[in-house]
Amino acid sequence: MSWGTELWDQFDNLEKHTQWGIEFVERYNKFVKDRTDIEISYAKQLRNLSKKYQPKRNSKEEEEQRYTSCQAFLAVLNEMNDYAGQHEVIAENMSGLIFAELSRYIQELKQERKSHFQEGRRAQQHIESCWKQLEASKRRFERDCKEAERAQQHFEKMDNDLNVTKADVEKARQQAQTRHQMASDSKGEYSSVLQNFNKEQHEHYYTNIPNIFRKIQDLDERRIVKIGESMKTFSEVDRQVIPIIGKCLDGITKAAESIDEKHDTQLVVEAFKSGFEQPGDVEFEDFGQPMKRTVSESSLSNSRSDVKQETKGGKSKGKLWPFIKKNKLMSLLTSPHQPPPPPPSCSSPSAVPNGPQSPKQQKEPLSHRLNEFMTSKPKIHCFRSLKRGLSLRLGSGPEDFSHLPPEQRRKKLQQKIDEFNKEIQKEIDQRDGLTKMKDVYIKNPQMGRPESVDPKLAEIEQTIEKLQQESQKFEAWLAEVEGRLPAKIDQPRRPSEMHELQSTAVNNCAQDRESPDGSYTEEQNQDPQLKVAAQSEFDDEFDDEETLAAIGTCKAMYPFEGQNEGTIAMAEGETLSVIEEDKGDGWTRVRRNEDEEGYVPTSYVEVYLDRNTKGAMTYI
Repeated sequence: MSWGTELWDQFDNLEKHTQWGIEFVERYNKFVKDRTDIEISYAKQLRNLSKKYQPKRNSKEEEEQRYTSCQAFLAVLNEMNDYAGQHEVIAENMSGLIFAELSRYIQELKQERKSHFQEGRRAQQHIESCWKQLEASKRRFERDCKEAERAQQHFEKMDNDLNVTKADVEKARQQAQTRHQMASDSKGEYSSVLQNFNKEQHEHYYTNIPNIFRKIQDLDERRIVKIGESMKTFSEVDRQVIPIIGKCLDGITKAAESIDEKHDTQLVVEAFKSGFEQPGDVEFEDFGQPMKRTVSESSLSNSRSDVKQETKGGKSKGKLWPFIKKNKLMSLLTSPHQPPPPPPSCSSPSAVPNGPQSPKQQKEPLSHRLNEFMTSKPKIHCFRSLKRGLSLRLGSGPEDFSHLPPEQRRKKLQQKIDEFNKEIQKEIDQRDGLTKMKDVYIKNPQMGRPESVDPKLAEIEQTIEKLQQESQKFEAWLAEVEGRLPAKIDQPRRPSEMHELQSTAVNNCAQDRESPDGSYTEEQNQDPQLKVAAQSEFDDEFDDEETLAAIGTCKAMYPFEGQNEGTIAMAEGETLSVIEEDKGDGWTRVRRNEDEEGYVPTSYVEVYLDRNTKGAMTYI
């Protein structure tokens, strides 16, 4: 079916239809452009989403990546990033293969359509011109015929009139003949023009217009085919990335299947295991019998009594614990390294490890205590407790990680050793490379001077030596933790005590302490004789120290078991001598019967000072 034969008289409608076809292509091309923008925006949002949830460097999230669930989530984020890349590929292909191609094709389509319709208009103008020429020839022939008829009638009239001269009759006859000749010429011209018009009209409607309409039909068919091809390409662009998107989804599935709950729970054990043993049973204390309260095996009194039993009957005093000296050095070395336990007025008995189950007197409401805590100014005159509190709050600690439990300390030390070994290996590799370069320079002097490498080699050697010294230091600490080295290293364990005590003796004794908060700084399986030998020099320097005088008394408002090192047990209502006030860390140093000394929580006692105070002071 051809437009040239079927639609020979629908030139205007075909012009409108082809214009609509081009507008439809432009509309579809705009749809592809919008789809491309959506794909680009979607890919960008996916990349931003993946970047937003990526673990931050040097943060807690980066440490969490050892868990398989976190690793799987990181793999999901990476796969989502690749997934976004495939949407960018879709946008790129749609833009290049469809949008740009259709834009170019639309311009060509407009130009071709314009040329075809211009040719059709020229054909119409030509046939209209032939028709006008035919009409003019026809009117002229009609006019000449009428004038010839009138001239003939005039001649006949003159010829029949007897009054008209012969000359007038001859003149009328000649004029009639002239008019008849003109009519005959007009008739021939009209016949010729008519034949020419019929020929042009036949050629116009059976040749020219069908050819033009056939070209327009072909143009429209090619437009429709192009739309179909573009739609097919539209689907193929998506289909091409489906395998890669499937791989991304398979990667997400594989990451989900790689999650190992047993491995993650084991990592929790490795991350938080302290290495301490579970506490033993609590001994029964019979308050109905007048007897001396039992104390913890690690308390000061037991340690002192053990030493006294070992040294009884002799002049030499082999002291096991350096902090049993009754001087200010003892207060620095034996002050507990954790905040004291809260008084038994806390919200739950479980929160008070050393307190009674039911207090004897009415306490202030918790809100009053919180307000009092928030508005009160902290005591900062005790640098030891301030430094200890800051280290606990900010997470900082000494270089040897002695503030950590044994298991965590071992892991940290091993990690530092591995880091040092990596740095040493890097320096060794660099040194080997420079050594080879120097050998090349020696063999080929024209390539460079061998002595130019020596400064860098010397610098690397110094760096390796420093790194090895640091590594050996940490290896010594690790060996001490693992029980391989009974001897102590010279590096002090407590930087906070270094600021207070500027002496070697304090450094030697301050490194072997264990605080109530679980900080482990001394091997539990170390031979006591080695401890005595290690501390003998320190003890001899302070044999002549005098016992501190009592500055007041205190009365225990609650029982305190004193299970931590440096503390002393006390019973409720018991009266003790105060030999050192609270320095701001919540502990008060007391003495019992000139025999036992230690620290008790200030909030557990009511203190009465005999001097340096204007009256009794009560710490509640």
